[in-house]
Amino acid sequence: MKPGLFVTGTDTNVGKTVLSAALIHRYRTVMPVRYWKPVQTGYPEDDDTATVRALARCRPDEIHDCGIRLPRPLSPHLSARLAGVRIDVAGILAMATPGSGWIVEGAGGVLVPLNESELMIDMIAELGMAALVAARSTLGTINHTLLTLGTLRAHAILVAGVVMIGEPNPENRTAIERYGGVPVLGEMPRFAELSADALATWSRVQFDRESYLEPYLR
Repeated sequence: MKPGLFVTGTDTNVGKTVLSAALIHRYRTVMPVRYWKPVQTGYPEDDDTATVRALARCRPDEIHDCGIRLPRPLSPHLSARLAGVRIDVAGILAMATPGSGWIVEGAGGVLVPLNESELMIDMIAELGMAALVAARSTLGTINHTLLTLGTLRAHAILVAGVVMIGEPNPENRTAIERYGGVPVLGEMPRFAELSADALATWSRVQFDRESYLEPYLR
């Protein structure tokens, strides 16, 4: 397993990008960290790298700004086809560089297609990192989260934990931990004003208080 965390989610727009920025705030004082978004669709209107750079106040060495950038806000396989290009896992892996502290953000969920035969989960498996799952806190999250966890494990991908995003829901949290056999390492609110300062404060005080994720990053 390579040192780092792959931030995936139970759905698109669930909060993976903000969670990635929170990881930088939480762990940059402990070790060098670096964010990477290998595949971005809807670019440049959607630019998760720029969002993380701003929300985490990243230095240049904390961003690996290299990857597939596609204009249409669609599934990667379709956006690539319409742009006349092809995404493949081998090509993405060639963009990676050695080191620890990697925070890699996926596009959509684990079964999003990259091309006619490869899925996002194939890239996660080849990178060899543990997965950190961003999940909504609202109704439906138990099913979606358990399906995601089951799919990751079926592909022999280690699950580091889950972060729930939205209004706290103790019953959903308990169910995910019990039936998913995984720790919920934080409950991130939908910030009234999402800013670097607000996210940094939450990350220091509320996120992964026991430093459970640290060994995965080293």
